[in-house]
Amino acid sequence: MEEKSWIIEIAGIPFDATVCLMTILTCVIVFSIVYFCSRNLQMKPKGKQNVLEFIVDFVKGIVSDNIAKKDVNDYHLLGFTFFMFVLVSNLLGLVTKVVVFPSETSYWKSPTADPLVTLTLALIAIILTHYYGLKKQGPKNYFVNSFMKPTAILLPIKIIEEFTNVLTLGLRLYGNIFAGEILLTLIANLGASSPVKFILAVPLEVIWQTFSLFIGAVQAFIFVTLMMVYLSHKVEAHEE
Repeated sequence: MEEKSWIIEIAGIPFDATVCLMTILTCVIVFSIVYFCSRNLQMKPKGKQNVLEFIVDFVKGIVSDNIAKKDVNDYHLLGFTFFMFVLVSNLLGLVTKVVVFPSETSYWKSPTADPLVTLTLALIAIILTHYYGLKKQGPKNYFVNSFMKPTAILLPIKIIEEFTNVLTLGLRLYGNIFAGEILLTLIANLGASSPVKFILAVPLEVIWQTFSLFIGAVQAFIFVTLMMVYLSHKVEAHEE
């Protein structure tokens, strides 16, 4: 049975309250993690500071693998922000997905289990790559390097590619997270159907939620990696 989101209307306009609230919660969690882990920083990091520095260094590694070393610091914070938001969004619904009382309406899910959210994230990411490309190279050099090289014949394909990048970046993330939540819901509904099935469902739920932790992290990694690849194509001049 497919769960429906909690829809409310404001001034006659329908809003997905589930997605809105979960997105706000994601932002609060990300801010809280960074704020808590960055208090009382020390030269010799330990405990919570180690956690934050590990994530910062990990994202910096992603950026440096795709962007010229001299420009890494310019885009590091961008990559870190997207990574944290996507990671927390993924885990919020996958790892905590426990259905005790099956219902047609879902009040708790990953924001990234909604295609509008993932496509919006992808669109923002692609728009930012164009913005930084224009800022770094100027309009003329940006257009030539991004759309006219290695040959002007590829211009129509390059333009179409910008739209396909949004679709593939957004739908890849959505598909993985949505499929994970559907499977977790099916397992939970199986356990709720009878005591015998509940015994079988508990280990399956634990195993899949553990796997979901890995999936959520991998999808955040892939999203930021592809974003940095697209960004590198816009900010770096292509040699003839």
